[in-house]
Amino acid sequence: MRPGEIYLARFPFGDVPGMKLRPVLLLTGSLGLVPEVLVAYISSVLPAQPLPSDLILDPGTPEFQGTHLKVASALRLHKLATIHSSSLARHLGALEAAQHAIVGGKLRALLELTAELETPSRSSAGSRVDPA
Repeated sequence: MRPGEIYLARFPFGDVPGMKLRPVLLLTGSLGLVPEVLVAYISSVLPAQPLPSDLILDPGTPEFQGTHLKVASALRLHKLATIHSSSLARHLGALEAAQHAIVGGKLRALLELTAELETPSRSSAGSRVDPA
C-alpha cells in the first residue's frame, strides 16, 4: 500500500451511518499501530461544476489507463477519510507520477499549505523574535 494507489474500499457515508464499497485514492501508506490510511473519495458521478480540488480521472486517456477504473470518475480531494487498512478490499491500479504530483498540488491549495509550512527551516525555528 503506497500513496497514489487506487483501491476498492469500504468508505463512510457523509450523512448516514454505514459504509459503501467504492474506489479511493491512497494519500498515505499504512500509519500507526492500528494500521490506518488516509484516502480520498472517487465517484463515477461527475460534478456539473468541478471544484478546484477535483481531478477528473478518465481511463479512456493514456495518463489514467493505469487507474483501471471502468468509467470516467471524479477524485474529490475535499472528501477525505482515515480508514482502517482492513477496509481496503481490492487493489485496482495507480496514478502515474505526473498525476500524483497534480494531486499533491491540489491538496496543498485546498489546505492552504505553503512551502514554509511544509518544511520549516531548522535555523529559524529557535530564532523567532516576539515583536512585543
